Amino acid sequence: MSAIIPTDIYIQRRKILLNNVKEGLIFLPGNRESPMNYPDNTYHFRQDSNFLYYIGIDRPDLSVILDTNSGETILFGDNFTLDMIVWLGALPTLESLAEKSGIVSLKPTSALVDYLSDALNESRNVHILPPYRAENMLLINDYIKKTNKSYQHLISEELIRQVVAQRSIKDTYEIQEMIDAVNISGRMHVAAMIAAKPGMFEYELTGLVEGISVGNGGRISYPVILTTQGQTLHNHSYSGKLKEGGLVLGDFGSESAGHYAGDITRTFPVSKSFSSMQKDVYEIVLDTEIKAINQIKPGISYKEIHLQAALNITEGLIQLGLMKGNPQDAVAAGAHALFFPHGLGHMIGLDVHDMEDLGEAFVGYDASLSRSTQFGLKSLRLGKKLEEGFVLTVEPGIYFIPQLIDKWSNDKICTDFICFEKLPAYRDFTGVRIEDNVLVVPEGHEILGNPIPKSISEVEALRS
Repeated sequence: MSAIIPTDIYIQRRKILLNNVKEGLIFLPGNRESPMNYPDNTYHFRQDSNFLYYIGIDRPDLSVILDTNSGETILFGDNFTLDMIVWLGALPTLESLAEKSGIVSLKPTSALVDYLSDALNESRNVHILPPYRAENMLLINDYIKKTNKSYQHLISEELIRQVVAQRSIKDTYEIQEMIDAVNISGRMHVAAMIAAKPGMFEYELTGLVEGISVGNGGRISYPVILTTQGQTLHNHSYSGKLKEGGLVLGDFGSESAGHYAGDITRTFPVSKSFSSMQKDVYEIVLDTEIKAINQIKPGISYKEIHLQAALNITEGLIQLGLMKGNPQDAVAAGAHALFFPHGLGHMIGLDVHDMEDLGEAFVGYDASLSRSTQFGLKSLRLGKKLEEGFVLTVEPGIYFIPQLIDKWSNDKICTDFICFEKLPAYRDFTGVRIEDNVLVVPEGHEILGNPIPKSISEVEALRS
């Protein structure tokens, strides 16, 4: 359980959920241990984020039922046996953990099958969220096997919408957790920028930054992206060697002790300074990021900010001679996506892509806005209007992806806007991305955490 979130907050979160789901039982299964290669050798345990948000108990093999009729919350689980204590130690009892969560009703796990089956056989609604782990899909099916139903029948759009509405707005406790996560993430990035030198392998820097996360009481919030091949958007291979004149793109972050995510990206030169070509591209990305952050306020749609960022990138690339024509027409045609093929950002919180397990159609879009099918724009995870309390990422980038350039050139895509004859000089450039985490506040926005160097002068000062 997070050290800073008090009991009454968990009680209030559940009360709001119970009041907004009309009828039935809300079933929230926590996560189980997941074997890596045999049952006793498991991956690092990570509790389900919805379970953490409403219950706050960070232990495997637990489930909760919330009864919308009685208002009761029931925790299902078992205390550790003596054999388990021998191996794992004397951990807090379920009774003490339930008390910290404000739960007074406990039942053994063995009671869960009959409890759910009885409810379903009595034609009560049982609401669940979409399970994303195979073991939970199987367990839920096992829990309701007496009813001849499958877990798909229980997935509740009503519950999804209510959870998204609650978790989207971060309270003061969550914001402090996210500030902690960003500050750990910032230390990771500064350490990488200082330590990097020609001849090192990417895995050496990866080990350094992951160690800082663990050493500050957290864990990485997603697999580290730390690469000399920044044109690959999610590059998780760490076998590359840093070479003089190249770039390093680091996209990584730490969880706080309470499991809130940081997600920061910085790009820096392997040499002590950027080359003139690298500076030109970097300045476009940095200018785009700063302008996008400055647009953030309640009521503006993030799609609008994304399209303005695309326009800013297009205008910069026209100045470099890599694009041409009317910049608004180029963005409307999606020509910028050759260089900026992803969205400007996404919601962030207990998940690095917050609540993505519930569906981005519910998290990033709404009834007034549907997701585009255009290349590049279709990858915008957050498009809807921003509200006070949202926390989101701002992460523009410019990339030179040889395979994509060849495809567009051969198929003559957007030839009215792209100067394909100029691109061979950038074929080995790789990519630049810069990212911060931003809170929407009544008067506009607030960049979370301590400043992390990102201007050319700041980055080069660290490199030298």
